[in-house]
Amino acid sequence: MSIGVVLAANKNDTDTDTGTTAAPGFGNYVDAVTRQAREAAEAGLRSVWFGQPYGYDAAALAGIVGREVPGVEVGTAAVPVFGRHPLLLAGQAQTAQAATHGRFHLGLALGSKVFTETAFGLPYERPIARLREFLTALRTLLETGGADFHGELLTTAPTLPVGLPGSDPRVPLLVAAMGPQALRVSGELADGILPYLAGPRTLGEHIVPAVTSAAAGAGRPAPRIVAFVAGALASDPESARAAAARQMAFYDQVPSYQRVLAQEGVERAADLAVIGDENTLTAAVRGYFDAGATDVVFTRTDLAGEADRERTVRFLGSLRREPVG
Repeated sequence: MSIGVVLAANKNDTDTDTGTTAAPGFGNYVDAVTRQAREAAEAGLRSVWFGQPYGYDAAALAGIVGREVPGVEVGTAAVPVFGRHPLLLAGQAQTAQAATHGRFHLGLALGSKVFTETAFGLPYERPIARLREFLTALRTLLETGGADFHGELLTTAPTLPVGLPGSDPRVPLLVAAMGPQALRVSGELADGILPYLAGPRTLGEHIVPAVTSAAAGAGRPAPRIVAFVAGALASDPESARAAAARQMAFYDQVPSYQRVLAQEGVERAADLAVIGDENTLTAAVRGYFDAGATDVVFTRTDLAGEADRERTVRFLGSLRREPVG
């Protein structure tokens, strides 16, 4: 069991007084998240993860940070399969794996219809079939250094070797899966899953049994269950809850998240944010591990501001050193 954090620099972490990944002259984001990762590792946390917005490449950032901060695992959470190709992503993943000497994890996602069609101009069609073909081709590339895959939606048939010296062991593949079909594909073809906004009840009653059963049916080991949890220690809990409501409102409109929220018995994504004191966070972590998580990763640790973010990281690191289970 391990505890980690999602890193995202803010204005207090950059070299100037305002922070962004989109505009010039706003400090160096890579330097900022590297400092955060070093802080997390020194606190005792085992892993740091990076989302995939438009302003940076998550696999590249994870590789840089992992090389700069020895000992900590790094991962993407998560790279959408729409708008990517298995051959190019295999090269990115192997580069990050070699750079970190085997501490990189590639997290993939289906993304959403609105982002896929708006940002990439691609039709969001047959997402489960695309995920299955993507994982099949990508696993073959990473395991054998080549592929001759011709699916309905993807072709991956490189004419030159794909393997990269130093990229051992094979990069673990994880999927941000929560729905029944995605869980089935992930259990059969991936090494684990990255559920977000799936509370302990949903995790224990629906998600873990489904993906574990699919893995067993495919003759594969029990998958890694990396539960992503929004939350932080908060000196002012009410203000932090208001911030959670603003920042997480988007998920209330996404069908895949609506389903898991309903399964958990809550109305809003913000209702699952873990905000409070040390006892609150400890109980939440224990609940996720008891539900079957192998890892618990906290995101949005800055809901209560920078001082509480730093306090949250130090506290989560203490839990890592003194297991809550």
